[in-house]
Amino acid sequence: MLGRPVSYRTRSSRPESLGKNSLHMIAKICLTIFVIGALVVTIIAATYEPDDPLFQSPTKITTFLTSISNSTFQSNNTVIRTGEDLMPANQTALATFGSGTDAAETKETNSYETSSSECEVDPKEPLDCKDPEVFQLMMQKAIERFKDIHFNRFGKPTPGPEGNTCDMAWRFRPKQGKATGFNKDYRRFVINRDNCTLSVVSIGEYHSGVNARKKKKKNTNKIPGYEPASGLQDQGGFSLPAAGEMVNDSLPVVESERAFIRRKYLIYVGGADRCKSMKHYLWSFLCALGEARYLKRTLVMDMTLCLSSVYTSSNQDEEGKDFRFYFDFEHLKQAASVLDQDQFWQLWDKWQRKDKLSLYVVEDFRVSPKKLTEVKHSLIMRKFGFVEPDNYWYRVCEGETGSVVQRPWDLIRKSRRLMDLVAAIGSKLNWDYDSVHIVRGEKARHRDLWPNLAQDTSPDALLSTLQNKIKDGRDVYIATNEPETSFFEPLKHKYATHFLNDYKELWDQSSEWYSDTAKLNNGAPVEFDDYMRASVDAELFLRGKKQIETFNDLTNDCKDGVNTCNTAAI
Repeated sequence: MLGRPVSYRTRSSRPESLGKNSLHMIAKICLTIFVIGALVVTIIAATYEPDDPLFQSPTKITTFLTSISNSTFQSNNTVIRTGEDLMPANQTALATFGSGTDAAETKETNSYETSSSECEVDPKEPLDCKDPEVFQLMMQKAIERFKDIHFNRFGKPTPGPEGNTCDMAWRFRPKQGKATGFNKDYRRFVINRDNCTLSVVSIGEYHSGVNARKKKKKNTNKIPGYEPASGLQDQGGFSLPAAGEMVNDSLPVVESERAFIRRKYLIYVGGADRCKSMKHYLWSFLCALGEARYLKRTLVMDMTLCLSSVYTSSNQDEEGKDFRFYFDFEHLKQAASVLDQDQFWQLWDKWQRKDKLSLYVVEDFRVSPKKLTEVKHSLIMRKFGFVEPDNYWYRVCEGETGSVVQRPWDLIRKSRRLMDLVAAIGSKLNWDYDSVHIVRGEKARHRDLWPNLAQDTSPDALLSTLQNKIKDGRDVYIATNEPETSFFEPLKHKYATHFLNDYKELWDQSSEWYSDTAKLNNGAPVEFDDYMRASVDAELFLRGKKQIETFNDLTNDCKDGVNTCNTAAI
């Protein structure tokens, strides 16, 4: 039979061959596209000329140096007394810039020379403090001068009182030490202009550059709205002011009747927490604050404290101490919904009948906050009786409630006025000092519980112990409850010793602290009491480069008395 069978196919046209041929064809096309793309990228890379950052304008360089990156939070659980001690250390790009590496690479340390076309100005004209070259020079000199601090942020320079002076502010933190949180300083720079050369003649003392101090914001006196607990953290939006900035801790007020009646309130009344130690007060107050947050209610708080006799010079309990003397109320009112009870009761009496505001009274601390979530009344009042310790506020947060109501320690921080004293003293010591905490007082006299403390903290014993821990000639800040600092006179032969009382001018009648606290106290002067002293002492101790503790380093006695060392460590 002539010809080929109808079913015959050439080898290349068979179905199994068609698939292979198609794959080969697609692979060749893809390879061709890849080669062409690689060629294009290579040509672009060879011909592209990016701008050299070294030849950017001073304005762009300034913008780069003063920009701030996202924060990196690292926990520091060293101190747990107040909220700022619990705050994570806030690291920024500029803090790294100010750490010393960049400053060490800077060649021109004393002056900044401008081009001839830029410096053709009348030497009698006032210095332009906003000039980027002036800003660069001031930042550079600040970094060189203050080697023991991390710079967080520089503010824009402002003109000083003289034509050759500029004021500049910055936020900073000591490089070493356990304390977290930032401080703010503003100083006056005297700048010499010789033809085309600028040089810094001098830098003023701590807080000398008053023109660079942040202006106090206009107070709207409106009580903030309540935000859920998740929105009350620092990353939630409100600012973290540094010690040294203007303080606006005026009492929040309700702007209208409508604003008052639409809000729900919680108040704690009575109890035996008053005139107790400050630790007891905070433990109870934070329970109330935590329940208010849990119930999404405004806490009606008493702005006055009774200071325990252990902190007063009169050795008597003293009423009428303002909350703002000791704690940062500006932060509290920004972060939580609180209202002064004096104002609250005035408005309650004014509008309670008219608007039919209702009251719900709870007289048993064992009533769980969970049971109060469904209460619709305008005001929930927890009343506490006369039998201690069942009438302590903190009893509300005990037991199962402790897992529901969390004490918001992040809302409580030390008074920024006290923290400013810490920054002032630290700056006078150039943040280059070691610190020793020496506990004496009542404990040193109570030999049954602390048999070795008096001897171990005597001058001779201190000299023997410290000689292997602190170098001779170092500045040493001594935080102590020993009233007679002359007791430590022998230490002055080996160290440059410093005590809190060496800086009395910071709170005397001519000081800013004195005038500010008097304003809060209706014009009456405020005593710098022992609790304030202990707070400042503790903060300065934590900022020392080396920290020597009494019960960890100076004596083998237990902090809480005989046979308590193991339990204290748990």
